[in-house]
Amino acid sequence: MALTFPFAAIVGQDDMTLAIQVVAVDPSIGGVLVLGDRGTGKSTAVRALADLLPPIDVVSGCAYRCDPQRPAGLCERCQPADGTATTKGKKTPKLPVESRPVAVVDLPLGATEDRVVGALDLEKALSQGIKSFAPGLLAQAHRGFLYIDEVNLLEDHLVDLLIDVAASGENLVEREGLSLRHPARFVLVGSGNPEEGELRPQLLDRFGLAVQVRTPQDLALRVEVVRRRDAFERNAQAFRAQWQDANQALQQRIVKARKRLAAVQTSDDLLMLCARLCQQLGTDGLRAELTLLRATRALAALQGHKEVTAEHLRTMAPLALRHRLRRNPLDDADAGVRVERSLQDVLAAA
Repeated sequence: MALTFPFAAIVGQDDMTLAIQVVAVDPSIGGVLVLGDRGTGKSTAVRALADLLPPIDVVSGCAYRCDPQRPAGLCERCQPADGTATTKGKKTPKLPVESRPVAVVDLPLGATEDRVVGALDLEKALSQGIKSFAPGLLAQAHRGFLYIDEVNLLEDHLVDLLIDVAASGENLVEREGLSLRHPARFVLVGSGNPEEGELRPQLLDRFGLAVQVRTPQDLALRVEVVRRRDAFERNAQAFRAQWQDANQALQQRIVKARKRLAAVQTSDDLLMLCARLCQQLGTDGLRAELTLLRATRALAALQGHKEVTAEHLRTMAPLALRHRLRRNPLDDADAGVRVERSLQDVLAAA
């Protein structure tokens, strides 16, 4: 298995690395979309995400990585017909548990629908005459991250499929005499170059945060990026060992942030600021406000704060709102600039 570039060794692209860390703290934010120039480390940063994620408990032997602490979300295989114990008047299944790393699954552009959703296991069908299901990429990504490089080039029928599964949290398979459903809750992470095409609005709306990356113009920064990448390619193991302590420190920071997340307070005044900002920008629905709430709270937890402040809102608003704006033919400013401009007006009036 190829070694990934250490997340802690990524230099520059602060918005991108921050967005990935915030989503790692609270996956309910809804994922990250990274758009920008080629060769700016988009794929490198996303694939390095696995370094930041602590292992999770899963039901032993389960192909869908079911959570033993959530009986309501178990797949058919993990829902026992008997063998339950009563605890405080409630039945809880006795399930063997093992620890596994959080999955970061790549969805290639050329993947077939069978590869994505799963299909009949032909080997068992031909050799043993058994009609068995071979799980696809959606099953592998359950409770993890599904990464799509060049997401704006994804075929329409796969986009429709992802939208349905992301909305329901379940993958329904009905083909080749098979009929089953399994849990498929994952965080969608996409990257691409906007010059090669735009995303459909329905899929764009499924990303909680969007980051615009550009080629760095600072010469010292460019040299440092090249130096680190060259060192990694010369000896990946030695380079990862060099950055192991920094990676572990990042992981511990995220673990602590997850623990304190529930205790972070968000005042009604700050919620009013979020609502005014979204109203002024003309975002559709209320998903923008919910994303802002979750993102600012996760950032506060990441920084060790007990309450969300206007500074957290100032940091996260461009990332949470830039991809939700309608095009204004009378304003050719960058979407991020429009968000910051409206944010300044809202904060000044508060």
